[in-house]
Amino acid sequence: MKVGLLECDHVAERFRHHAGDYREMFATLWARSAPEVELHPFDVCNHQFPAEITDCDAYVCTGSRFSVYDDVAWIHALKDFVRQLHAAEHPFVGICFGHQMLAEALGGKVARAEIGWGVGVRAIEITQAESWMQPLQTSCHLQYMHQDQVQQLPADGLVLGQSTHCPVALLRVGRSMLGIQAHPEFTPEYGEALLVDRTEKIGAERTRQARESLSQATDEIVVTRWLTEFLKQALTQS
Repeated sequence: MKVGLLECDHVAERFRHHAGDYREMFATLWARSAPEVELHPFDVCNHQFPAEITDCDAYVCTGSRFSVYDDVAWIHALKDFVRQLHAAEHPFVGICFGHQMLAEALGGKVARAEIGWGVGVRAIEITQAESWMQPLQTSCHLQYMHQDQVQQLPADGLVLGQSTHCPVALLRVGRSMLGIQAHPEFTPEYGEALLVDRTEKIGAERTRQARESLSQATDEIVVTRWLTEFLKQALTQS
């Protein structure tokens, strides 16, 4: 399965020794969990988009330091691209910023979370199990790093999972589009580097708790298998 990786940001040079840029992180993640997936990166934050949505079987949209409501040309272009995918029922998975982009582009609302930063390893409690969630787990632990959250669902949006700090942690729109607020691609080393770098913004105590949480086991392999199976099922339905 040929999957386009829509790159919405790049890892700062000073952090790349941990796990590379985002394309390397995602390639490593899928090689571990679903090696049948061939990732093809598109540097959309530098205005490099697929010529046609059919250039790839499916798309995965990455996180970003930007907000989906920022008035930036490539963000507006990405919203249009997501709307095209939705209209064609072309398979799509959004990660963090990509999750929020899915909601915002299709009529939902994203804003700063009143609770503040969501950081560190946290549990996603599955509120509605679906057939592509194999092997089935009722909760999954993953890293988070975000300030914004989905505040209002788009039409045809359905919450599948939530976290204590994030009511919309896993979202499906229609049959072909899925969003997850967490970061299955993050390594503990990269997550800790971001936490240390952003301590002043996040707050010392929240940063300390988040750093301690990184010692927990995480479920990125299971979740990436879920994402892959979702894309496969969506592809058969499109």
